Amino acid sequence: MNELDMDFLLGAEDDDGSPRRRTSGSRTQQRRSRRRRKKQRRKGRVATLFAVVIIIGVLGGLGYFGFTWARSVMIPKDYSGEGRGEVVVEIEEGASATDVAQMLEDEGVVASARAFVNAIGAAGKSSSLQPGQYEMRKGMSAASALTLLDPKNRMLNRLTIREGLRLSKIYEELSTATGKPVEDFKKAARADIGLPSYAKGRLEGFAFPATYEISSKLTPQQILTKMVDRFNQTADRVDLEGQAKQLGFTAKQIIVIASIVQAESGSAEDMPKVARVIYNRLTSNPQMKLGMDSTVMYGLNKYGIAASHADLESTSRYNTYKYFGLPPGPIANPGDHAIEAALHPADGNWLYFVTVDPKRGITKFTDKESEFWKLRDEFNRNNK
Repeated sequence: MNELDMDFLLGAEDDDGSPRRRTSGSRTQQRRSRRRRKKQRRKGRVATLFAVVIIIGVLGGLGYFGFTWARSVMIPKDYSGEGRGEVVVEIEEGASATDVAQMLEDEGVVASARAFVNAIGAAGKSSSLQPGQYEMRKGMSAASALTLLDPKNRMLNRLTIREGLRLSKIYEELSTATGKPVEDFKKAARADIGLPSYAKGRLEGFAFPATYEISSKLTPQQILTKMVDRFNQTADRVDLEGQAKQLGFTAKQIIVIASIVQAESGSAEDMPKVARVIYNRLTSNPQMKLGMDSTVMYGLNKYGIAASHADLESTSRYNTYKYFGLPPGPIANPGDHAIEAALHPADGNWLYFVTVDPKRGITKFTDKESEFWKLRDEFNRNNK
């Protein structure tokens, strides 16, 4: 009996321990079958390994892009260095740090608004930004941009308008400060600049004297609006209309009186007394003319502290030697002290005053005409 017959009769087992059955085909075919199965198993393992590599690659790519995205959110784009070129930016009144950051990004100063917001937050200077124009550079780091936005670096013309200036003189000073023609300011004065209704559309007397920060980007209308806004603040503070009514005058008449007080007074201390002289003359019985040189000179568009005899012949309605009552409008732009004096005149019976020494601002008051002429002589001696 041969070997194959013995295997069949004894129930020989396969390599894995299970009984081996006779299969058709030769041993060569069986070996080939085993090799094919091994080859297929190797291919399966390679395919699995390849799939794992692909999955790891995909996950790695997603992780990289996810990290990049997260990094862009957490660490915003920012330039490095001090930038180049020049660009003038303006921080508007009331602008927040976020508003400023977006403006800087739009102007190409910083790479991103978020970078500037982070920089100003880290420096603790969110409340230090002040309105005005600043000279910056394109492509600056956020930290460098923040340094240049120091209020000390603002490009400003700080202009002080003195009390008692006429509107024509104010136009000249504004023109010099801004480089804009006087005619532009005259035209702007006829626009909507916030004048109170009692001004009757006339700016004289309502261009409030104060210190203003003026930039080249402001229009004449915007500048004059600032000045009127400042007047309105004072008018509200002192309750101009209410106080005027209690005195028996209109708000405009009070400003006319204040403008004369401003022009005629040698010092702020004298203003309430000058105001009392004006009220005493306006309410005297028999009626008196105001007789103020300052109003005459205004009507003639002249300057000086004493009107000549020829000046007193003027037919201008501002000639208070010729006409009773107040002139038709303010003759200057009064400040806080003059307005307060017009609303709260001193107590006294004075009808006359003379600034006997203009250089030292010495003014004397009297209720007697004879004394007035003596004061006039003293004035003439001091001024030859």
